[in-house]
Amino acid sequence: MRPETLSALPAFVRVARLGSFRMAADQLGVSPSAVSQTLRALETRLGVRLLNRTTRRVGLTEAGERLLRRISPAIDTLNEALEEVESARERPAGLLRVNLPRAAWWLVAPRLPDFLARYPDVRVELFADDGLSDVISGGFDAGIRLGELLSQDMVALPLTPPLKMAVLGSPDYFRRHPPPQTPEDLAQHVCVHFRYSGSGKLVEWEFVRDGRVFEVEVGSRLIVNDGGTALDAALRGMGLAQLFEFATKEYEAAGRLVRVLEPFYLPFPGFFIYYPAREYLPPKLRVFVDWLREGA
Repeated sequence: MRPETLSALPAFVRVARLGSFRMAADQLGVSPSAVSQTLRALETRLGVRLLNRTTRRVGLTEAGERLLRRISPAIDTLNEALEEVESARERPAGLLRVNLPRAAWWLVAPRLPDFLARYPDVRVELFADDGLSDVISGGFDAGIRLGELLSQDMVALPLTPPLKMAVLGSPDYFRRHPPPQTPEDLAQHVCVHFRYSGSGKLVEWEFVRDGRVFEVEVGSRLIVNDGGTALDAALRGMGLAQLFEFATKEYEAAGRLVRVLEPFYLPFPGFFIYYPAREYLPPKLRVFVDWLREGA
């Protein structure tokens, strides 16, 4: 195999997995045009088209799919071998990529300056994503996700105790609508519904009564895919929203939001940090996990 062919294969795998020259270039630390030229040269040497290119997306041809399937395990093994060699360094270093939902930002943000000061050779990329993306195919070192949404083949460590979702509205909303007394009353209210970006699934409003968990239909006239947007809508009196308790305390203390139906709130597993099971952890990830769990 010619050296230039071998060196182009990691770039091909990145582009194939991410479906984007730009994202692959960001991870490789080069320009998108350099990645594009590398792969065009690879196609020329092989005499076959590997990628279908459009203005919005890069897709695999049949030949590209076959090549990706055959070389991916080898590329992953080589990357792990190189990371293992680099792990011998005493100081953690490199780019640490973490996928997390927007609601988990509060776990990291308040303490992040301490981590960056403690480990000056580590660069951190936090990718806000409510779409439940696959951390492996996305090229992430780890992810943060609710316990009930974790894949079974991942190492997962808890970051928070069990959580609850509160139902809240603004004082202005309650001047126009009587507060609900039971979860079933929500069918008669204006509610802000949340839809997952990835699956397109609407999040059900769940409650508990006498130890029985149940779902209710709510009067949904506004659907959003971002918790911050749902919070803003509730603050503006546009309807009732179901939000993480930790995200609403300051607004409740200021009298801008009022919670209702508290006896019916359902506890559920909190946030976990998770990553693929492997024989060792790169130092950058190991120290990040340890640091994050210090405040758990």
